[in-house]
Amino acid sequence: MDYDGPQDSGSNDFSFEEPVPVSPAPVYIERPRKKSPFRFLWRILFGLSIIGNFLMFVLLIGLAATTVLGTGHDGFFIEETIVDGDSTNKIVVIRLEGIINGDMSDELRKQFRAVEKDTEVKAVIVRTITPGGGVAASDQIHHEISRLRSRTGKPVVAFMQTVAASGGYYTSVACDSIIAEPTVITGSIGVIMHHMVMKELLEEKLGVRAVTIKSGEKKDWPSAFEETTEEQKKYLYDKLVLPAYGRFVDLVADGRADHLTYTEVKKLADGSIYSAQEAMDVHLIDGIGYIEEAISVAEGLAGISGGKVVEYKRPFTFANLMRAESMFGFSIDRDSLQELTVPRLEYLWNPGL
Repeated sequence: MDYDGPQDSGSNDFSFEEPVPVSPAPVYIERPRKKSPFRFLWRILFGLSIIGNFLMFVLLIGLAATTVLGTGHDGFFIEETIVDGDSTNKIVVIRLEGIINGDMSDELRKQFRAVEKDTEVKAVIVRTITPGGGVAASDQIHHEISRLRSRTGKPVVAFMQTVAASGGYYTSVACDSIIAEPTVITGSIGVIMHHMVMKELLEEKLGVRAVTIKSGEKKDWPSAFEETTEEQKKYLYDKLVLPAYGRFVDLVADGRADHLTYTEVKKLADGSIYSAQEAMDVHLIDGIGYIEEAISVAEGLAGISGGKVVEYKRPFTFANLMRAESMFGFSIDRDSLQELTVPRLEYLWNPGL
């Protein structure tokens, strides 16, 4: 019988394939990361940088919008609407707020010039919130109001709020009409002058003695380094206080000529303050009310109705930012010392000063 299966050749040769070695799968051991002490700080800085960039972007958009949407008055101001209405019959509200000084006088002069150029402005309301301030600055604002009225014929209404005394009243009498809120404090018609004497502080506390060489006896009257004598006080009163007081009385008598005589003004001009009702009773003001009454009076004087009421605002600039930043610093220099020691003549109501 034939057998077709594998035949033994008599050889012991066997053929086996060598197995291919398989590398074991790599094992990764994750080591705990060390937390950087600055990691949290970097996150905060990164977040702040994002916020800062966003605010800068908004600022740039705002500046661009200001440039495009400005009023056209030499780029000085933008208009903020208080009461919407006929834009061809505008009433502009100008704020006289804070202590009256040279900077305020310059700012208001520019606003009055803008009003003068705008033919759509038919009347002005001077929103007065001030206890007064410098004699020269108060007089400059009075002059600008009078100039606007005479050059353009546009009526100006003084609207008093909170405190509108001394220099605040001085500027108001230049207006066509004076309206005061019921709670206002006004009056204080008069002049005050004060200066600092540092003789005792320098000599007894610091051991410093000032030496003054002058060409004449009155050259340094009054001096911060010497006590003020009665003779010096009378000299300063006659030379400075009395003329400034006389001008105040004259301008009030002129501005209130339809209601008060010079003698009546002189009687009221003893520095006394008045409530709104008291001021009304003695004819220092023309009416008591709020902004609505002031607008109504302005419209009546201008012969318009339904006008648009706007307030001039300064557009934000980087100069404003730098000015605000400088306010945080304080340094004593020659100018600062002079500001403290030089006598100041003021139309100012400031009890306890």
